[in-house]
Amino acid sequence: MTSTNEPQGAATTAPRGALRRPADLARNIDVSGLVDTEGGLLDRVVFTDQQLYRQELRRVFAPSWLFLAHTDQFHKPGDFFTTYMGEDPVIVTLDRDRRIRAYLNSCRHRGARVCRADSGTTRNFTCTYHGWSFNLDGALVSVPNQDGYPESFETGEWGLVEVPHVETYQGLVFGTWNPEPVSLRESLGDMAWYMDAMLDHDDEGTVVVGGVHKWVLEGNWKLAAEQFATDWYHVNMSHASALMALAPAGKKPKDEVVHRTGRQYSDANGNGAGFPVHPKNRFDAQTVHRWMDYDALRARLGEARVEGPLTNGHATVFPNFSYLPVNGSLRVWHPKGPDKMEVWAWTIVDKSMPPEVREAQRLYNLRTFGPSGIFEQDDGENWSECQAISHGFITNNVALNYQMGMGSERADGRHPGTTSELYSDAAGRAFYTRWRDLMNTPAWHEEQK
Repeated sequence: MTSTNEPQGAATTAPRGALRRPADLARNIDVSGLVDTEGGLLDRVVFTDQQLYRQELRRVFAPSWLFLAHTDQFHKPGDFFTTYMGEDPVIVTLDRDRRIRAYLNSCRHRGARVCRADSGTTRNFTCTYHGWSFNLDGALVSVPNQDGYPESFETGEWGLVEVPHVETYQGLVFGTWNPEPVSLRESLGDMAWYMDAMLDHDDEGTVVVGGVHKWVLEGNWKLAAEQFATDWYHVNMSHASALMALAPAGKKPKDEVVHRTGRQYSDANGNGAGFPVHPKNRFDAQTVHRWMDYDALRARLGEARVEGPLTNGHATVFPNFSYLPVNGSLRVWHPKGPDKMEVWAWTIVDKSMPPEVREAQRLYNLRTFGPSGIFEQDDGENWSECQAISHGFITNNVALNYQMGMGSERADGRHPGTTSELYSDAAGRAFYTRWRDLMNTPAWHEEQK
């Protein structure tokens, strides 16, 4: 499999003829007054307004690096996985040169999806509406009744629209519609150090187990993304019953579990991660804990990562990709309007894990952060509750407080970048600052007009 870290160029040229879309269809709102970074306040309208949501799709999702898939989902040419970039459906596939590529999953004829399966293997993508067919390079290779088209019709102009840049990092596949982006690695910055604590345990990398779980929640996608970036604060309250269930029978959760100390990372790109710091941090699944060679991990990753972000913790890569190292949970918060999101979740394990350890990690993930997991249900209920009352006139005008940890941000000398206390809103403030800046910055598709 070839890594596509080299720029692939602009997205497939799409003829427009005499079409001219009125500018008023894409009116942009100045959101400067909706995010008060210095005061730690947020206007609740960022979760509810339809026009802001459409602007997010144009200015936050279209220019950003978005998580697409894991490289373990592609083993031979023609393997594919269908997903979304914002609300745009895309096909991620391995071409005949074993390059991972991505295309807009929309026929150039009438716009239907050319691939309606979640995943599989194919030679061509054929639209079930009128039969236009496209190969693994995205080229239009078959048009029924092609003689009915004028001589000016050129199949070379009507291939699938390709995502111009697809890059991988430690087995994770990202793509962006931006024709001239900063590299994925540059976009991650110091966040890569924290990601490696989950992704770089040994030279064999990670693999996916158990497929992709999908469920729908009533709530704005940012509620989930910001929590995974910044919020350890909710754990003891929201997950009290789950912590009791995991404690030994008849006993309360250990004090060192309830009263965690740790750090929270944030950066100017909106990425964030929080994690307890303790010399005896361990994987929660006992089978996984017993199998892990912590001395080898210390030699590979260093003491700071093993005592910090290796196990318990939470993280978000801006805008909508999150992960939980302790159980190898990856998830994307696909936006489905201002009031709804679709959650897609993967479980990854070290490739070197024997079958019984892989299975233990998979089951632990399902029990805790699967769609019916004892922690996951608490989170979904919170987000839905926040969203359910957000449209009230008075409610929507009451500012939200993101002031925890203000002034605690610093370079701590042990963890890369800027960190604050574990119980902090620092990464949340950084998340919305990045959101605000992108929302107020014309994207490449506007600059060309």
